[in-house]
Amino acid sequence: MERIVNGYLYPSVQPQVLRQTAPKLTYLSMFTYGVTPQGGLVQLEDRSLAEGAWAGGAGPLMVLAAMDEEGNFDSNLASQVLRDPAVRQNLVRSIVENVAGKGLAGVDFDFEFLYPEDAELYAALVRETKAALAAVDPWYTVMVALAPKTSDGQPGILYEGHDYRALGDAADYAFLMTYEWGYTFGPPMAVAPLPQVRRVIQYGLSRIPREKILMGIPNYGYDWTLPFVQGESRAEKIGNEEAELRAKRYGAAVQFDEESQSPYYRYRDAEGREHEVWFENRASIRAKLQLIPEYGLAGVSYWNLMEYFPVLWEEQEGLFGTKKLG
Repeated sequence: MERIVNGYLYPSVQPQVLRQTAPKLTYLSMFTYGVTPQGGLVQLEDRSLAEGAWAGGAGPLMVLAAMDEEGNFDSNLASQVLRDPAVRQNLVRSIVENVAGKGLAGVDFDFEFLYPEDAELYAALVRETKAALAAVDPWYTVMVALAPKTSDGQPGILYEGHDYRALGDAADYAFLMTYEWGYTFGPPMAVAPLPQVRRVIQYGLSRIPREKILMGIPNYGYDWTLPFVQGESRAEKIGNEEAELRAKRYGAAVQFDEESQSPYYRYRDAEGREHEVWFENRASIRAKLQLIPEYGLAGVSYWNLMEYFPVLWEEQEGLFGTKKLG
């Protein structure tokens, strides 16, 4: 059975990686456009990305995020845009003009760290954009990226601005970001432990139709220098192939944690410092991908595909094919 396959790329992707990846995707999410306080767009130089996507039969989506000049999600900017009806409508017009003008396949909303009181307004923006795009051409797609929630009242600014039911109703597809339990400033652990991934999917299914849900899979790992010190330690983000090469370089034995269904290892560097690495390999990718047919989800979304990881595609193609736009 064919399923929706989405993946994120930056314009700086190597041309060969783009050529290898686009044919395996339904949609290619181009990261990222920004928004101005007036509801305009901070443009992305995405011509080569869009052309490469179409050449491989994938529909390019403009990713839209409310970020500051340093590339950090800006809660105040998002709130300013969402709470002014005129500004919000200007943003909708800007999106439609950009999608139609550049010949894109649609938009992928990625507003994160929203204030709780902006949740309804964010859903309204997504809903209004979908209606405006459909008025031009019903074929356009609207996707929304959702924080990994497990309950309605989950506390924290990452979660409270995302109303699963409202956003699921407003968009064509809802991408559940089921990763980042192990993260840059946190303690060593799996990036996407399977029990936590299941909990997010199960909650998502209670609020969003399964035919709209895309499960997120990380295409990276982290290397922590030990000991971990909260507030001081910062893990190094690494690709999965680099993680495997690093294990060989230092003679580390890769182990597999059965509970999280994730590989990890420890090694000592040239300066005598101990490290702990968690990443994704064939077994962990397979365990995650199997959840998609198990729960009957629409498909998968990968963050991100800047490094080509053949194992990922081999495992996916063993389970399901890629639905292409037609």
